[in-house]
Amino acid sequence: MSRHVFLTGPPGVGKTTLIQKAIEVLQSSGLPVDGFYTQEVRQEGKRIGFDVVTLSGAQGPLSRVGSQPLPGKPECRVGQYVVNLDSFEQLALPVLRNAGSSCGPKHRVCIIDEIGKMELFSQPFIQAVRQMLSTPGIIVVGTIPVPKGKPLALVEEIRKRRDVKVFNVTRDNRNSLLPDIVAVVQSSRT
Repeated sequence: MSRHVFLTGPPGVGKTTLIQKAIEVLQSSGLPVDGFYTQEVRQEGKRIGFDVVTLSGAQGPLSRVGSQPLPGKPECRVGQYVVNLDSFEQLALPVLRNAGSSCGPKHRVCIIDEIGKMELFSQPFIQAVRQMLSTPGIIVVGTIPVPKGKPLALVEEIRKRRDVKVFNVTRDNRNSLLPDIVAVVQSSRT
C-alpha cells in the first residue's frame, strides 16, 4: 500500500498549485501538515527565480537568475539560476526536522515541493528526505521532476519505492487529481 504521494510533470503544469490545494483539504480534515513549497518569483512579467515558502509563512530565496554565489561558497547553478543553498537550508531543514521529530502517536503530513536539481545540491536535505520517507507516522506529499537527462539518484530512489504513489500531472488531469491524492493520504492514516 502506498504511504507517500509524489506529483511529477513538466514545469508549469500545476504541481505546486495542486500541492497547495491538497494542503488546504488535508489541514481542514484535521491532519497536521508541515513543510514547504517553491514559488516562482517574477519581475516585470519575467521569471527571475524561485523562493522557498514554509507552511508557517517564512520565505526566502532558493535561486535567482544570474546572481552571484555568496563569497567563499561553491557555485550551485541550474541553467541560468544560481542556487542560494544557505537560504534554502535555513528554511527547509528545520521544517523537515520538526515534522519528523514531532510525530507522536498521530500521523503527520510533510510537504516537500520540490525534490529537484536545485534542492539536491544540499546533502543535509537529501538525508532529511530519506529520513522523512523512513519515519513511521510521516506521510510525505511532494513533487519530483520528470526524468530528463542524467537521472537524479534520490528522485529515482523515490520512484522505485513500494510505499510511494506517483501521479503524473498533465493539463488534462490536473483539475481532477486532488480527490485521488487526498484518498491516498487518508488511506495511509489507517
